[in-house]
Amino acid sequence: MQMGSVGDNEDPEVEMQALANSLPATGKTYPSEILRIGTFSDLTESFSLRRILRRLLQSIHIVMVSTKINLLLPFGPISIMLYYLTNKHGLVFFFSLIGIAPLAERLGYATEQLAFYTGPTVGGLLNATFGNATEMIIAIYALKNGMIRVVQQSLLGSILSNMLLVLGCSFFSGGIVHCKKDQVFTKATAVVNSGLLLMAVMGLMFPAVLHFTHSEVQYGKSEVALSRFSSCIMLVAYASYLVFQLKSHRNLYNPVDNEDGPNENDSDEEEVPEVTLWEAIAWLAVLTIWISVLSEYLVNAIEGASDSLNLPVAFISVILLPIVGNAAEHASAIMFAMKNKLDITLGVAIGSSTQIAMFVIPFCVVVGWIMGKPMDLNFQLFETATLFITVLVVAFMLQEGTANYLKGLMLILCYLIVAASFFVHVDPTTGDS
Repeated sequence: MQMGSVGDNEDPEVEMQALANSLPATGKTYPSEILRIGTFSDLTESFSLRRILRRLLQSIHIVMVSTKINLLLPFGPISIMLYYLTNKHGLVFFFSLIGIAPLAERLGYATEQLAFYTGPTVGGLLNATFGNATEMIIAIYALKNGMIRVVQQSLLGSILSNMLLVLGCSFFSGGIVHCKKDQVFTKATAVVNSGLLLMAVMGLMFPAVLHFTHSEVQYGKSEVALSRFSSCIMLVAYASYLVFQLKSHRNLYNPVDNEDGPNENDSDEEEVPEVTLWEAIAWLAVLTIWISVLSEYLVNAIEGASDSLNLPVAFISVILLPIVGNAAEHASAIMFAMKNKLDITLGVAIGSSTQIAMFVIPFCVVVGWIMGKPMDLNFQLFETATLFITVLVVAFMLQEGTANYLKGLMLILCYLIVAASFFVHVDPTTGDS
């Protein structure tokens, strides 16, 4: 009982003296160093280990148990078992697709927790990097397997999904909740993002036009060289955009003050981190590794799933992969729109599209360059035309700086047209593919 109370008292020296007095009188002396090493040090170690274990269990509960979406986590291990036990690639594909969804959501959560400690500037860079980590990992694995068209179409699908489906659902949900008047957002940020997306369309368009007009100096090589040069320019433009957003013109990205009251109480609540700095870093590493493992099985099952499910690879890559990869962004964008925080919604939807177009796609071209893969910006005429029309439609929707449920419904219907187009679209099997 005396030893059990040592870790709870504020003064360990008093406890050591009491313990020494209670020892039997054998005529021997017990130096204080022996007492300290034999009792207090061991007890301190045991209590510190107990605190570490308790904190570890608490962190696991916060990150992996507290949300309902984590009920989908077992689908990941099940997909790996099915991959080795059966030849049903359709089930492997869908189970790994479902298993990645909660991991992508938790990865975004860990990034938000880390941003509490790093500040807004580094936090913005972290969101730019890890916000699209799922798409980047899937793209790199597909690139490693030589599936360049899957890389191009999955990244294109992420842009289309964010600009049409995510933004459309957000405008529609926010317009229904706040149906009395139009919601407003900062028009300047929308104009900047629209300009960057048009620049990305230009970077994708010239290699495709060069290819299909047969006006290359060296057939098959000039478009790759042009793509690599354009990718480096786009990465420089994206770095300049980060400096513009996070440092020089930060005031442009201040949220618009809305007169409606539902979001005032939310803004008054001060958010605090739920995990420590090193816990957030550790969870980022663990979740990224687990997503990487599942992405490998997902990519390996794409072609088999296309044959077994009788679905075009283009539809799987452009529609199904991005919907799951952007599941966390879908939910958060809609939630912020319903709280009348449209500037955050635009940062999630349009900002993510800008990140993919100006950073992830050029980054994959550079990675393919390092791997020796002919990854280029020639997304074929059909995909490039789809992206160009989508950017124009969204730019016109955002030019007034207002949103309502009608604009949201129009964007959702546009996405349905795009999905139907890719359902009947098959890549050409000639040399031009």
